[in-house]
Amino acid sequence: MDRPSIAVVGVGAMGGALASGLLRAGWTPEEITLVEAYEPRAAEMRAATGCRTVAGADEGIRRQEVVVLAVKPQDIAPALAQLAGVMTPDQVLVALVAGVPISVYERSLAGVPVVRTMPNTPALIGEGITACAPGAYAEARHMALALTVLAAVGEVEEVEESMLDAVTAVSGSGPAYAYLLAEAMVAEGVRQGLDPDTALRLAARTIEGAGAMMAASEESPAELRRKVASPGGTTAAALAVMDRAGFTGVVGNAVEAAAERSRQLGAEAAGRKL
Repeated sequence: MDRPSIAVVGVGAMGGALASGLLRAGWTPEEITLVEAYEPRAAEMRAATGCRTVAGADEGIRRQEVVVLAVKPQDIAPALAQLAGVMTPDQVLVALVAGVPISVYERSLAGVPVVRTMPNTPALIGEGITACAPGAYAEARHMALALTVLAAVGEVEEVEESMLDAVTAVSGSGPAYAYLLAEAMVAEGVRQGLDPDTALRLAARTIEGAGAMMAASEESPAELRRKVASPGGTTAAALAVMDRAGFTGVVGNAVEAAAERSRQLGAEAAGRKL
């Protein structure tokens, strides 16, 4: 598929990551417009990417095939107010806004194809995974455009919109769970005598390698875990402590809380007057 022209509305961490990923994937700066009202951030992105920046959506998204919306959930109302007067059904909106349901976009953008997505922060280094769901007006060709854009920062999974709260809880928030585990591993490694830099490298590569093994293996995480934990060995001793502390229950409760908060954000956005 030919590269579509793109406007990225909001170039914070995720919008900026996508813009950088698109350039790495072969887009030219001339094919990407960045819409950012905060001039210091706009100047930073101009210097980093060479892309044109504009302050307002009305100036930035006309004639762009794909419009990526990457704002905070609490900013969705003013963002959609800007888009409503400019976007047409000939364009595709790719929404990178946590929790906000497709119905909110479709209510403001009559007839515009919408693809709702949930990325995660490893997109910053091209190692993200993004789940996406089509709206009522998004046909196969619109999804193909969205997938082409999102693949610039990692892998893409298509899901039903009803699953996006669960996706948010597992992969959207998931990097923070891994970082918390790494923090604990590093802290105890240091207490056991390792220097901090060595402990951090060991933890980081261990988590990275375990993730790569899960992705490459046909075996379940449970089976992979069992293969590491020899009876009576060091890993078995560690896992026994985790089990007594209710580790899996804590993780389950955490994922449930994240999913519930995603649902709350969606309900709040749907209830706002847009």
